[in-house]
Formats: sequence, C-alpha cells, structure tokens
Amino acid sequence: MKKVFIIHGFEAWPNGGWRPWLMGELYSNRIFSVSLEMPNPKFPKMNEWVSKIKEEVKNPSSDKYLIGHSLGVPAILRYLETLKDNEKIGGVILVSGPFGKLDKDNHSSRARLLDDFFDKEFDFDHIKKVCNKFYIIHNTFDKVVPYVNAELFSKNLDIPIIKIEREHDGHLGDEPFCNKLPEILDLILKNI
Repeated sequence: MKKVFIIHGFEAWPNGGWRPWLMGELYSNRIFSVSLEMPNPKFPKMNEWVSKIKEEVKNPSSDKYLIGHSLGVPAILRYLETLKDNEKIGGVILVSGPFGKLDKDNHSSRARLLDDFFDKEFDFDHIKKVCNKFYIIHNTFDKVVPYVNAELFSKNLDIPIIKIEREHDGHLGDEPFCNKLPEILDLILKNI
C-alpha cells in the first residue's frame, strides 16, 4: 500500500495550513497519509526530528513518500542521509524549504534554533541514491525562505522547480489563507 508522510515546519503543527485538506484529498483517492507531529516544534532538534521520521516510516520502501514543508525539508534530507544504499523511498516533495542557515539579520533570533539542521552540507550523492523521485514547490514571493533556496535544491538534485506565484500566500505554511496546495495533490496523483 502507498503511504504518504507529511512533515511540518518550525513552530507548526500537523493539522495546520494545507495539511488537513491534502490528507482529505488523499483519503478520497484511497491513498493512506499521515501528518506527523514533530517533537518540540518551537525548539526543534535535528536528531529528534530524524528519529521521529525513522520511527514512523519504519522500513523504507518505494511505496513510501515524504512531503516536507519548511523545516520539514532539511529534516527529510537528513533522514535520507541515514538510509543504507540498498534502502529506497519512493519520492519526496520539498515545499518552501531552507537550504541553509537563515539570514539572522532578516529573521528573529529564534532562527538560530534551526542551525543544527545545517551544521554540515547535505550529502546529495547519497540522498539521490536512496530516493526515486524529487519535486520542489516554492513560492517566488516567499519572504521567510527566499526563492534562492529552491534554486539551490534544484541545482543539487538536478530537478526543475514548480513555481508558485502567489504574493499573498507568502511561505505556503500555516497562514489561514493557505489552506490548499493543489500543486502537491497533482504531483502525487500523477506520480504515485
């Protein structure tokens, strides 16, 4: 059975933003999905988040898919780094994820809490070995995680970006006006 695991971001929760809508749509299409409650979202620790993903995914397989939003993106990539060469995940959708440490001049000091997710470079060679497909979705108007982050992921994963150009949607996160992301649903239905 195909399974989709959704990983929220910093200071977020499993049922915020577009996640409940997506889970409802996947359910109506007979695709199992779960939005994980990540440990300590206000004070995240990379090892705790990776452990939570491991615990929930259990045995990696090509029938399992991961969707990460914001801090969920580097959490998924760090999880993929822990997989053995012979283990595979079916696909990953990266939504508005940071590529590295956020600019502390333009963000609150709370952004420093995320630094351990970026203490070393991502091992993209290994990450590409253990995942069949990658997709990137990013809003060109994102002020929290600028669009250049998507460009860096695109370059390192050798995949195009699915651009969203919605000025009012900002970070595509938990804002009340961003309760649907049909681009994600479309990707899943066409590629699972």
